Amino acid sequence: MPGKVRFRDTQIEMAHGAGGKASRRLVEGLFAPLLFESPSEPLNDAALLSMNGTQIAITADSFVVNPLRFPGGSIGELAVNGTVNDLAVSGAQAEALVVTYILEAGLPSDVLESEVRAMAKAATTAGVAIVGGDTKVVEHGKADRMYITTAGIGRTIPGVKLSARSARPGDKVLLSGPIGDHGITILLARGDLELEATLCSDTRSVLPLVKALIQAAGAGIRWMRDPTRGGVATSLNELARDCGLSVLVNEERVPIRDTVRGACELLGLDPLHIANEGQFLAVVAAEHAEAGLAALHATPGGEKAVIIGEIREQPAGTVIGATGYGGTRVIDMLVGDPLPRIC
Repeated sequence: MPGKVRFRDTQIEMAHGAGGKASRRLVEGLFAPLLFESPSEPLNDAALLSMNGTQIAITADSFVVNPLRFPGGSIGELAVNGTVNDLAVSGAQAEALVVTYILEAGLPSDVLESEVRAMAKAATTAGVAIVGGDTKVVEHGKADRMYITTAGIGRTIPGVKLSARSARPGDKVLLSGPIGDHGITILLARGDLELEATLCSDTRSVLPLVKALIQAAGAGIRWMRDPTRGGVATSLNELARDCGLSVLVNEERVPIRDTVRGACELLGLDPLHIANEGQFLAVVAAEHAEAGLAALHATPGGEKAVIIGEIREQPAGTVIGATGYGGTRVIDMLVGDPLPRIC
């Protein structure tokens, strides 16, 4: 039987797709009660299913980035990496992708070919096969050139069981590298900010880093998440709420490039709310944290990984930031939609 709908917003706004509080209201208040059976675990980036004794992971995603191409990547590459990463942080290695293109009439053929090539290259790099898909064309002005949706199927990686509810006080929070690169790169590429800077999106597959962490920390890994829309702050707030504990973040330890920090200061944004497409967070038991961190440092692309905080008992369900001045602040989820069309 369908559950009770709790979504009371009178219409859909851009904020409902930004990954923050409005997105959570929509998913938990409307989609989940009507479409899902009562889950025993909090909703994650991928669903784990058992089929004839074999456990698989499945995920779906949509990509509507503007512009289609940006420093460091493009929508085609992003679609592959984003899907592979959702599986990776769910403890699975992507095996196959199904891709749907929604194309606007009038789209130049060379633009489409460029993105198909980018997708093929990213899939080869990530070690995943594209096995099928669909194409739809809509009238001019109805799709803003191109949208891509994906479905990914993965094979679960032995030796790891992830759940926010397995987090314990004293566990450490690991971050794989600098945050905010993707969101600010897209902002600069759109010309919305008069700032001359050299910055590239961090879009990439995080699977090699995840596998290195699993090999080093194994069953000591409690939870993982790639902080895309809504950024690190939103992912950690979801963790705190789902595990019923507190997350303490040492803000001085969070790696942020000067360009990202400067852009956020100009716009009044918090870097912890800015999207990433090639980083991930992990909660690891304290006794395994240093070994896990060393494994990330030894893996190409993980050299700037860092322990940014730990799990505490109180205040329950809250993310607390410890500032460089000895004070603290509550770090909330993203509210609103400061950077639309970023992924």
